[in-house]
Amino acid sequence: MDFIGTLLLVSLVMILLMLIRWKDTGYKLPPGPPALPLIGNILTLDSRAPFKTFVKLSKTYGPVMTVYLGTQRALVLVGYDAVKEALIDNADDFVGRAPVPFVQKVVKGCGITISNGERWRQLRRFTLTTLRDFGMGRKRMEEWIQEESRHLLDAVREKQTVPFDPKFCMGRAVGNVICALVFGQRFSYEDGDFLRLLHIIAGILRFGSSKWGQLYNIFPWLMEHLMTKHVQVLNEAEELKSFSKQKIQKHKESLDPDNPRDFIDCFLNRLNQEKDNPNTEFHYDNMVATVLNLFLAGTETTSTTIVYALLLLIKHPEIQEEMQKEIDSVIGRERSPSMEDRKSLPFTDAVIHEVQRYLDLVPLNVPHFATHDITFRGYTIPKDTVIFPLLHSVLREDKHWESPWTFNPKHFLDENGSFKKNPAFLAFSAGKRSCVGESLARMELFMFIVSLLQHFTFSTPGGPDSLDPTPEISGFANLPRKYELIATPR
Repeated sequence: MDFIGTLLLVSLVMILLMLIRWKDTGYKLPPGPPALPLIGNILTLDSRAPFKTFVKLSKTYGPVMTVYLGTQRALVLVGYDAVKEALIDNADDFVGRAPVPFVQKVVKGCGITISNGERWRQLRRFTLTTLRDFGMGRKRMEEWIQEESRHLLDAVREKQTVPFDPKFCMGRAVGNVICALVFGQRFSYEDGDFLRLLHIIAGILRFGSSKWGQLYNIFPWLMEHLMTKHVQVLNEAEELKSFSKQKIQKHKESLDPDNPRDFIDCFLNRLNQEKDNPNTEFHYDNMVATVLNLFLAGTETTSTTIVYALLLLIKHPEIQEEMQKEIDSVIGRERSPSMEDRKSLPFTDAVIHEVQRYLDLVPLNVPHFATHDITFRGYTIPKDTVIFPLLHSVLREDKHWESPWTFNPKHFLDENGSFKKNPAFLAFSAGKRSCVGESLARMELFMFIVSLLQHFTFSTPGGPDSLDPTPEISGFANLPRKYELIATPR
């Protein structure tokens, strides 16, 4: 059968399955817009920023909606109250993670990101414990970040006030921190292999947020028959896997069980301890996938936030100046910052939180999944429903933020200028699936940004008005536009 014939046959089968699936199931589903067979609601979605469509639809159908992305039923939760009720108050019901087709293609259900059940529970517990043992959120990690900050400052000084793209400069610093935790080493900023890996990681995130990435995750069965961008990105993801496998092999050859050096050594020890257990989750495929998960998640998200923070500080020079004054009065320009300083830098802390809120890095959230039928707010959410707890709707909800569409550090300051928490700050999501590396990311953002402001004032060739803070791409992630940075020594 030729390609066209195969495609038509597959399409007919999918239409029949869709029609069968949409027959009255007896479930009381949340309301939602009418959907077409096979394609669902995708024609009504803003392909450049689908989360905006969901917020708009919620004004008609309420904060708990049913939509269809192709043949996949999805539940969309809009607003702080609905998201909190699901992820925190009903955490056990909403702990599932959706099998995102592109990620599934790469890791095949292994690792910590999209696994469920006992696999996820064991790997998450082990990962959190191991990363904490190696300093995540503790003094040892502070010292690693302080050391990496010195390398970053040297790299910026070498630019000698010549405009440059800050993306890979910041990516190298953040990437080296996760490499120290996972691989037990840092890389030279000029290492070609390291730069290649950072380029691949950035490309994977861009693809996942692009129209092609969204189409792949909605229609994987169709996109597999087309030679599209996903082929190149999947090949590059295999490069990352090969790199991880090489590092694991070198660790196996030099392993000292009594003196683990990093995350890989600890996983190898656990793997050896459970090698006779046929049901163990500590096996080679889970190790490779988990290492890949940590490397991917621990690099691009934090570096993107730092790059965006510098953009906003150039856009608002008065805020940059006020941060520098506060940093100078508390730390000075010689001593490296520590996390202990944060409580004495309320304005700086407020700005960093506001950067994360305003960036709204993962507006759709990493999708959750109904691993069983769920009763929620009087509705029944059938098993195998994808769930989007919309972080964008929480970080921009006007009843929790005085000026949600404005970059305003006062969102995190009280009337006395002291830092204040806001329960709607869910930049790292919430509940049992919140970001594993949250404490590490918080440390990196604070210490890298403060170190940079101690030593440099940042500007751009075209001046503040030339910068556009709206995202270049808004799909899975909001990715800022490229810009040139000038770092003037203070």
